[in-house]
Amino acid sequence: MANLTGKELSALEDQLDFEHVCVCKYQAAAAETQETALRDCYNQHAGQHQQNFNTLLTFLK
Repeated sequence: MANLTGKELSALEDQLDFEHVCVCKYQAAAAETQETALRDCYNQHAGQHQQNFNTLLTFLK
């Protein structure tokens, strides 16, 4: 792992929180809609934000 500054770690934490919130919101929206196309779109966005989260998490390893 690269040596990250406190400011960089704080920014990374904020971004991880943001991505997590997005995943949760898109998953909730997908669960609530009856429209297949819309559900697929929400699930796709949730998947992208989960991928973003996982990528950011690698910076902490």
